[in-house]
Amino acid sequence: MNNFFKDTPDFKFHLEHPIVKKIVKLKERNFKESEEYDFAPLNHDDAIDTYEKILEIVGEICADTIATNAGGVDLEGPHIENNEVVYAKGTTANYKALYDAGLIGMSLPRKYGGLNFPLLPYVMAAEMVARADAGFANIWGLQDCAETIYEFGSEEQRDKYLPRFNRDGVTAAMVLTEPDAGSDLQSVKLKATFDKENNTWILNGVKRFITNGDADLSLVLARSEENTTDARGLSMFIYDRTNHAVEVRHLEKKLGIKGSPTCELVFKNAPAELVGKERFGLIKYVMALMNSARLGVGAQSVGIADAAYREALKYAEERAQFGKFIVKFPAVYEMLTNMKVRLDALRSLLYETTRFVDIVKVYEEVLRDGTLETEERNEMKNYSKLANVFTPLIKLIASEACNRMAYDSLQIHGGTGFMQDFPIERIYRDARITSIYEGTTQLQAVAAIKGVTTGVFLEQIKQYESQVIGEDTAIKEKLQKMTAKYELASQKVMEFNNTEYLDFQARRLVEMAGNIIMGYLLVVNSQYDEKFSKSAKLFVNLASSENNEKFDYIDNFEIDNLELYKATGEQILQELELNIEEE
Repeated sequence: MNNFFKDTPDFKFHLEHPIVKKIVKLKERNFKESEEYDFAPLNHDDAIDTYEKILEIVGEICADTIATNAGGVDLEGPHIENNEVVYAKGTTANYKALYDAGLIGMSLPRKYGGLNFPLLPYVMAAEMVARADAGFANIWGLQDCAETIYEFGSEEQRDKYLPRFNRDGVTAAMVLTEPDAGSDLQSVKLKATFDKENNTWILNGVKRFITNGDADLSLVLARSEENTTDARGLSMFIYDRTNHAVEVRHLEKKLGIKGSPTCELVFKNAPAELVGKERFGLIKYVMALMNSARLGVGAQSVGIADAAYREALKYAEERAQFGKFIVKFPAVYEMLTNMKVRLDALRSLLYETTRFVDIVKVYEEVLRDGTLETEERNEMKNYSKLANVFTPLIKLIASEACNRMAYDSLQIHGGTGFMQDFPIERIYRDARITSIYEGTTQLQAVAAIKGVTTGVFLEQIKQYESQVIGEDTAIKEKLQKMTAKYELASQKVMEFNNTEYLDFQARRLVEMAGNIIMGYLLVVNSQYDEKFSKSAKLFVNLASSENNEKFDYIDNFEIDNLELYKATGEQILQELELNIEEE
């Protein structure tokens, strides 16, 4: 029997990381809930055993149901019927399988019907679901909205909405984007007004590009403060679909992730509940929601990358040309090997980032109900700094890498990969969105560059360097040389004290840091499990050449040339305006 958990030993490896013990202990409040709930773990080993058993169930459903339905879902897609989105048959079957297994609201506390899982096993589940069907991963992954209600909603809202996830299998949506407000969310115009007579908020306006927009429960970003135009006038609201006050105007026809409905919504006097405080909608609540979503896209990207690699390997082992299987040709096995080592690196970065976010979240939970010791507060602050820059880092690097790996996988398939006969055609299309939604690659670079300018990346790199011992001296020396070049490139860019130039070079600097971090993570992993040794060696070679190219570009770039780039852009706009006038 196929099982996506059992065929990926890396999951168990990453569950064994030393810091996971602290995360689990804090999440389980020193295992006190075992006195109240029969299914709560008694100790750390019991908790890990529970995670693995649940992940086995997820792995089985992914292999036998979700992956099996993926092709049919891609062809059928959702449609609108009586102002409601109707999923493809396979999507409905997928969601029912996970709901029947009690896997909706996995990370919610047990008092709300959840499993009280840390992020780590939840993100592992998300990776497997994405490997099976990237489009369906969006629908299932939007249970992140429940976390936002738990973190920022009132006790009454928690009691009202959170049990519905596990009990009723409700779906969720983040309703943020508008026709004129894509990445620039502070420009949101959807209006929220308080109806004093009925003691409720009313929403009016249009939202566009909303994933799973006709969900049972939606978190809506709206302008609650009159005469405002920036982020300080925005608040977050819960909209319940049972109020029937939203028109599903349109379903987008898309390149990929076709099973995931992308809606245009019209709110018409829609009653809603305020989440938390007014004016904190974007600057606090949406930013927390988006960080979770970006980690989710990181997991989705790794899942897609894994699917692309496995399809390429399977095809190369079965396809014969010129008297031998193509996996034997250097041009092909080089591509396959690079895909595999990059996948190992991506997964290491994904779960390192997840652990950083996890420990911050469990400390926040403890703080919500009590206090932290000075040492714990300092630790929380340190991990928060890491989480804030590693989250955009994994989103940027994993999404770009999964696109590259999908490209290479299709190339290995040759002409057949261009046909719908093989899954890679769908995987290739699904991969493309990952570097666009939840903040484009360019926006992630701007967010992650803080890790460069504040020295957080370099400090963490030095921390990894100190963990490398024994026979890894040669690889360590290569990583040290990469680090020295990264430091020099960073200094060269920052010494100009020019924000525009920093943004121009941001992606190169962030990717250089990411390559060094992934290299060190693989080396550290290899000290616990020898299977990572090959990947560590080959990835560092690959990453070193990539970093050298980025370093040479920065080292040889003359800042005056920035004006040439700007002039070219302005010239294109002028030519476009002239063409329009002539027409």
